[in-house]
Amino acid sequence: MSITRSLLTSVALLPLLAACQVYTGKPEGPPPATRLQGQVQAENGQLVFTPCQEQRRFVLVDGGNSSVEREIMRLGSDGHASLFADLAGRLGGSQAKGSDGRFEISQIYRLQSEGHGCEDLNFKRLTLRAGGNEPSWHLEVGSKGLVLNRPEKPPLALPYLEEQLPDGRLSFSSEANGQRLDLWVAPQRCIDDMSGTVNHLTAELRLDGQVLRGCAYFGAMRN
Repeated sequence: MSITRSLLTSVALLPLLAACQVYTGKPEGPPPATRLQGQVQAENGQLVFTPCQEQRRFVLVDGGNSSVEREIMRLGSDGHASLFADLAGRLGGSQAKGSDGRFEISQIYRLQSEGHGCEDLNFKRLTLRAGGNEPSWHLEVGSKGLVLNRPEKPPLALPYLEEQLPDGRLSFSSEANGQRLDLWVAPQRCIDDMSGTVNHLTAELRLDGQVLRGCAYFGAMRN
């Protein structure tokens, strides 16, 4: 009798032991954010986002601290019916009529009312783009290396060294052809003082002792 009870107890415990072996105790985290570029416009009291080269339409909502609605309204107050937006967030379902879902924003990379937007052919090959005004300068880091453009001067193409710094900052430096170049970028909201474009990075360029400041954003090769 005792042997029978022992066997029954062992059989009853097998499913519990199997369950303990399968369960890891680590809950699944939220899905990763999706980065999309497209056009934003206001319709019937809502912000509607249409990705580049697509017909889908998503209701745009703030994921909590992106301030995307405030930023879009600020740029749209200048009379622009549609804005280009480079955003990251999570796609989900929506009951809104005429939409394919909702896009809950967690990160603004760029908002602009002028420029190439969806027609920017170099975006997919870019790691970073930075620029500033007075004096004007424009710098791109990508598959072709580092290229600095300034008015009335030929483009300056240089090899570079990238360094990751604390607090999400980055440094790009080059010393070639008798010139020293250093670019620092930091994750901080930056508004172009001429176009009003919102960027997610501040930039500081030092070239042969001259300090130039501006804004920057990541290209498609870097999130």
